[in-house]
Order: sequence, then structure tokens, then C-alpha cells
Amino acid sequence: MQLFKSKVHLKSRERETGKATGSVTPVTIEQCKNGDRRAQKALYDALSAKMFAVCLRYMGGDREAAADILQDGFVTLYTKLDSYSGEGSFEGWARRVFVNTALMSLRKKDVLKQTEDVDAAWNICADTPTPIENIGYQELCKMIAALPPGFRTVFNMYVVEGFSHKEIAEALGISETTSRSQLQRARTLLQNKIKEKF
Repeated sequence: MQLFKSKVHLKSRERETGKATGSVTPVTIEQCKNGDRRAQKALYDALSAKMFAVCLRYMGGDREAAADILQDGFVTLYTKLDSYSGEGSFEGWARRVFVNTALMSLRKKDVLKQTEDVDAAWNICADTPTPIENIGYQELCKMIAALPPGFRTVFNMYVVEGFSHKEIAEALGISETTSRSQLQRARTLLQNKIKEKF
């Protein structure tokens, strides 16, 4: 389902600045709650670029899958607006909606079906970590996107989003031990990729 006929492309000004041009006001949120299509479009325009980046990170760089998650996330966002209390950052609340939408998609694909215990993860540790100063942001993002889906999901949730292992375990339906194992494996794989490159 596509909410608005425009595809996920940043406007030229957004490309130059890296920021969305609109802002979300309490009035816009209230109008969206009342079903105002213009307000919904304004909300979409204000958040779509940032939330697409979140979706893209969880989908491992697959733009088509990320666009699907973005659309599903906005549908969920519009239907759950009444649950936003008005306290705290609206963008932070919206981000959680999109992360949860991405996680639901990954859960359906069962990305964590090939998990290992923490003890097994320690056996693949890198000899010596390579300094990360030699690697650029874009290159690091590509390496993270290339991680297996289970590792990438836990890495994103823990390192990027700041979830605890308990929260990750609850969100993905796994044990905290599995969450720790997946994070350790993701870090080790990233260290090895960086070591190979430099």
C-alpha cells in the first residue's frame, strides 16, 4: 500500500542539507488524529527521510524492503497516533514505531533461526582489533548492512538504538543470552572485515 503517490526520494534541498524541511508540530499531530490528509502528508514529508534511513539500516541496505517497511510504518503510525501522550519527543516515539515495524518484518522471516551460544561466539574473536579511525562512515554502514540479518538486527538495536539485551530479547522473542551472542558475533565479524580492509 502506498500512502502518497510520491516515492521515497529526498527533495533536492533535503539532499543538500541531509535534513527534512518540515517539522512536526502538536497542531499537525492533532490534525492527523482527526484524519486530515494534508496534515498526514506534512507528517510524512517531515519524517520520511529519517525513518527511511532507520528502515534501510534494519533491512541491510535493501531499498525496496526498506520502502515497504516505511509504508507499513506510516500506516501503523497514523493508526496509533492516539497512543502518543504528547510527552517526550514525537520523533523518538515515531522512531520506535518504525523500529518495531522493521522488527515485525524480520520476525516473520525468522532471521535469528541460526543462532549460537555465547561460548561458541567467543571462538571466532579477532586476534587484535583494528583501529576504526581508518574507516569512513559510509563504508562502516555498508559493512553493517552486509552482516547476516540476525546479527545486524541485534547490532542495530543495541548499538544504534540503545535497547538493552532484555528489551531485545522481548522484542525478538529470543533469550538474553542469544541477544548477547548475536551482538558478539556481529562485532567480531565487523572487526574481521575492518582488519581485512586495512
